[in-house]
Amino acid sequence: MEKDALAKKVYNIASIRGEFLLRSGTVSDQYFDKYRFESDPNLLRAIAEKMAPMIPAGTEVLAGLEMGGIPVATMVSQLTGIPVCFVRKSAKKYGTCKFAEGIDIEHKKVVIIEDVITSGGQAILSATDLRQVHANVEHVICVINREEGGKEKLATAGLQLQAVFTRSELESAAGV
Repeated sequence: MEKDALAKKVYNIASIRGEFLLRSGTVSDQYFDKYRFESDPNLLRAIAEKMAPMIPAGTEVLAGLEMGGIPVATMVSQLTGIPVCFVRKSAKKYGTCKFAEGIDIEHKKVVIIEDVITSGGQAILSATDLRQVHANVEHVICVINREEGGKEKLATAGLQLQAVFTRSELESAAGV
């Protein structure tokens, strides 16, 4: 599927209007409900097909962030054959008590996969956690960059952001 056509579909299914408190703490009149595109297997696959070529060479593990990054990372893993780990916001308090589940990430080149980036706050926190267990994390790839300072904040944390779509691209494709 062409990128503009996919952007229009993503915008039409995921963009909702109202008053929303974002994870960043800001209030927005627009929300991108990632679960709407992540729950559609054909749309999720089309998004993952656009994301897969963005994965830097030498990547050893994809890190899907709880919760929205997990289905995206899993689908990209299926397409690329790169193993995936699932990163919690905090370590669980039972069983293995890990914050990163799945394949071992120690001393591996890990790329964070996220759904929507606004301020980049959760990606920065997760990168810090991953680095503390000796993962090499330099890249974050998201489906949607809301273009609200996340890219710049990630850069100050030593992380390069790439997005399948920016908010501007989605709006342009949808004719907004």
